[in-house]
Amino acid sequence: MRSEPRLPPQALEAEQSVLGGLLLESSRWDDVSEQLSLEDFYTRSHREIFQAISALQGQNEAVDVVTAAEWLERNSQLASAGGLEYLGELANNTPGTANLMAYVGIVRERAILRRLITATSEIAEKAYNPGGEAVGEILDYAEQQVFRIAETDRWDKNGFAPIQGLLTAAIDRIEELYQSGSSVTGVPTGFSDLDDLTSGLQPADLVVNAGRPLMGKPAWQ
Repeated sequence: MRSEPRLPPQALEAEQSVLGGLLLESSRWDDVSEQLSLEDFYTRSHREIFQAISALQGQNEAVDVVTAAEWLERNSQLASAGGLEYLGELANNTPGTANLMAYVGIVRERAILRRLITATSEIAEKAYNPGGEAVGEILDYAEQQVFRIAETDRWDKNGFAPIQGLLTAAIDRIEELYQSGSSVTGVPTGFSDLDDLTSGLQPADLVVNAGRPLMGKPAWQ
């Protein structure tokens, strides 16, 4: 009895919701693009639509159903992307963007699973046909392939941070320092000359207390 071929992991409804959300509210692009890339979409049509949105964002142009359709038409991709009607369906069938990042997470998880399947298939092929490679070399190859996928996932989660939050924190810190009215913005050392040079010991500073014996190092503790 022949088994039916299995489809790779996918989440077409989640992909549609992500694209529809971006067509409705393009201001969410930065949030989405930090987590998803073109290759994370399963279908060709969705990859082409995502590419259109990305290109429009890069050109600082408005993003909606009409502008995306025009970009796809200029690049001879409108028909393969599903046409203007499909773009309209994506926007109309998406109720809002409140759950957008949840849909992004689903799309991303399926993409990682597909990469794992591809990697393990390549590893299996090497195991069946080593071509003179030593077992240790094949093991190293397998480890590298899986590690690369894991590192990509880890970097995307913990690498870049949205600039809005960083700017807000920086502005709040500047305002706090301005309101304090003191030149010492960190922890004072008790040595006025040193405090004038360093503005005090700052958060995340690595302070090395070094000197010859009997020079008073314990006074810092």
